Parts: sequence; structure tokens; C-alpha cells
Amino acid sequence: MYDGIILDIDGTLWDSTEVVKDAWNRALRERGYDKSVTAQDLRGLFGLPMDEIFRNIIPEASDEEIKVFEPLCSKYEFSYLEEKGGMVYPGMKDTIEKLSKNHKVAIVSNCQSGYIELVMKKTGIEPFIIDHVCPGDTGMLKAGNIRLVADRNNMNDPVYVGDIEKDEIASRKAGVAFIHAAFGFGTAKSPDHTINEFADLLKIV
Repeated sequence: MYDGIILDIDGTLWDSTEVVKDAWNRALRERGYDKSVTAQDLRGLFGLPMDEIFRNIIPEASDEEIKVFEPLCSKYEFSYLEEKGGMVYPGMKDTIEKLSKNHKVAIVSNCQSGYIELVMKKTGIEPFIIDHVCPGDTGMLKAGNIRLVADRNNMNDPVYVGDIEKDEIASRKAGVAFIHAAFGFGTAKSPDHTINEFADLLKIV
């Protein structure tokens, strides 16, 4: 049905919140904040642009502080994830490998530069992904990046797979279909399809 499949990461391919909250709490302590975040907090924030996430966590911080805090979080996050990885959803790698035989498979996420590469390496899906992009690479948010990946890979009938309503909104803005990963972090209003486990993609596409 679709010739291109563009994937979200957090809440769609894996759940890294248990590891990331430890990394970010280390950064909070190091910067002198008397607060912490939980994995559940992060599940409600992941999918937003990175600056919005940090504005939610430390709304009292200045712009200058955010510019210091964000790379500190990324440093610890990448270090922790390199060591421990995230919780990969069942069947994810095998499904992507099967899909890649007849479809163009790419990744678009509202993350920092380097995160997509780390995820692909830790999960072993790198050989099956033809393209990937994030705001840290282009300066554009998810809708623009979905459109960019679809266009430069000549996807005539692409679909975006994500887990939250903001993914659905971005898909509509980009002019592509949307599949809701209902096992992830959030809900969707009117997706074109819904999957309850990752392997369900094989039944749709």
C-alpha cells in the first residue's frame, strides 16, 4: 500500500525513558537544581522539540542556562544509552528488516543530533534504514523533516508511524498518511491505521 515508511523513535521503536531519566537527573543535580524527572514525566514530554522539553523541566531557567543544560543532558544521555540501551519493542528489528526488502524505510524524530544514529547502532537496524533526519540536523521540526525525507527519497505514497497526537498532526502537515503505534506513549485522534504491536505493520503495508 505504501512505498515509504517513516518511523518515529521514542514510543515507537523503543522506550528509553528509564535510562534517560537517570542521565537527566544527573545533569539536574550537577547544575544545582533541587528537582528530578521520572520516566513517566519523560513519556509525556518525548516527541516535543528538545527546547520545549527542557522548558517544561526547568521553566525558571534563562535562555543561557538552557544552552548549557541541553548539551549536558545529551552528554550523559548518550553515555548511559551507549552502555545500557533502551527497551526495544518486541519484533521491532525483525519487522523493519522484512519491511526494508520491499519498502523504503527511514526515521524522523524531534531529537538532538546523534540520537538517531545511536538508536540504530544499539538496536541493529542501521542496515535497513535508507535515511534519517532530526531538527538538530536541519533546523526544521517534524512536519518539515517528514516532507524532506519523503521528497528526497522519491516516496510517492509514504506513511509516518508514531505514537502521539503531535506525530499525527505533523504527518497531516507533511501530507502523508499516519499509523498510530498504540503501544507507545500517547493517543491519536483519527489515524489512518492503528497498530497494537510493532509487527502489525506487516499486515498494513
